[in-house]
Amino acid sequence: MLDHLAFETPKPTVIAGAKEDWELVIGMEVHAQVSSNAKLFSGASTQFGAEPNSNVSFVDAAMPGMLPVINDYCVEQAVRTGLGLRAHINPFSAFDRKNYFYPDQPPGYQISQLYHPIVGEGEIIVDMGPGVARRVRVERIHLEQDAGKSIHDMDPNMSFVDLNRAGVALMEIVSRPDIRGPEEAAAYVTKLRQILRYLGTCDGNMQNGSLRADVNVSVCRPGQYEKYMETQDFGHLGTRCEIKNMNSMRFIQAAIDFEARRQIAIVEDGGEVVQETRLYDPDKNETRSMRSKEEAHDYRYFPCPDLLPLEIEQAWIDDIAKALPELPDEKKARFVRDFGLSEYDASVLTADVESAHFFEKVASAGDGKLAANWVINELFGRLKKDDRDITESPVAPEQLGGVIALIVKGDISGKIAKDLFEIVYTEGGDPAKIVDERGMKQVTDTGAIEAAVDEVIAANPEQVAKARENPKLAGWFVGQVMKATGGKANPKAVNEIVAQKLAE
Repeated sequence: MLDHLAFETPKPTVIAGAKEDWELVIGMEVHAQVSSNAKLFSGASTQFGAEPNSNVSFVDAAMPGMLPVINDYCVEQAVRTGLGLRAHINPFSAFDRKNYFYPDQPPGYQISQLYHPIVGEGEIIVDMGPGVARRVRVERIHLEQDAGKSIHDMDPNMSFVDLNRAGVALMEIVSRPDIRGPEEAAAYVTKLRQILRYLGTCDGNMQNGSLRADVNVSVCRPGQYEKYMETQDFGHLGTRCEIKNMNSMRFIQAAIDFEARRQIAIVEDGGEVVQETRLYDPDKNETRSMRSKEEAHDYRYFPCPDLLPLEIEQAWIDDIAKALPELPDEKKARFVRDFGLSEYDASVLTADVESAHFFEKVASAGDGKLAANWVINELFGRLKKDDRDITESPVAPEQLGGVIALIVKGDISGKIAKDLFEIVYTEGGDPAKIVDERGMKQVTDTGAIEAAVDEVIAANPEQVAKARENPKLAGWFVGQVMKATGGKANPKAVNEIVAQKLAE
């Protein structure tokens, strides 16, 4: 399936302005909100945008005597995600309490999975260009509950707490430090988001907080990363700093670039990088210290006494695996193979699952390459102009497929097809009926086309003489005939008849 890809060996990242060569090492912890109508340990709604504190159960509010009950659908979604990332599913996993106080964390602890996560090692193939990819290892995926939200900008003297997010199920997807540059980090998150959306396990909406990334950045001397890969000893890598809650691909790249420069400047000036958690300020384009980096013992982890371990049967895992959808890499390879598309076109069409489904319905008209051209250039171009996505397209795939079917059949030319597309986009309707009712059908009668050609030739004797000396000028006659027939003449027939007449 991946034989057509060349797996690229990462090259040292060049940092402009540094005195020496440095390599950049990045690991990611992505928090993906599980697509579920109910929270991880309660039946409260997960609806985004609800009135503050309206989706809060007694469990979420940590009322005395309330006990969590696992949402098995969230467990299924985590397993589905693990399978989609070619990861090992652990038949035994358990929940732990991560203890810390914060106003939007009513119990004073977060239920997570430290010692026994539900998903083990997997991988993500990151596209770095046509036919070139990087393999990023996934260390683990564990389930945990989200905290609430503190709001500090509604009153100058008070902060407010909204517990609607408290208890919402998260999957924390932890990568190995295999990412080597800002662009690759953004490409990794993009690919992960794409896979999650294909699987239906997370909607990937970064603006709403459904997908957030913590980025661990460190710098080291050339050759040290290779030693780490040989020994798996983190001592070969530089001291890392974590940048919290990144929700934009552009900000991820900018934050990594700034943080790398900051760390290099410290080391080259003789200082030492302090391991800490930092925040990125997009307005100032800088990271700033948030708190010193905690270790696991700071959270006083211990097994959650209110929840039994999860013991998953292999038959259940197998059933979930059988129901997995076709994932992006497989779909892209099939589009190239079955429709004869270029790698680039297949990548554009499989970038999100809605676009891929839309294209396949259009391609059922019979010409995959033509369908790809119309979806990418005409439809996507118009949607971008109108600030719409594919789910808001005024043109249904059946309608666009109808336009393409008319082209393939020879009923309309490419020029007429663009006029027809505009009518369907703005007014709707059945393309075939529009062509019939508005007289848009292509003229294929060679007699009528020949008569039009004769008229143009007779009216332009000087151009005829020039065209006979320079055959490239025949295009001028084709244009005049198309203009005279309102663009309805079959272009191929016009070219053939013009060439024939000029040769006489």
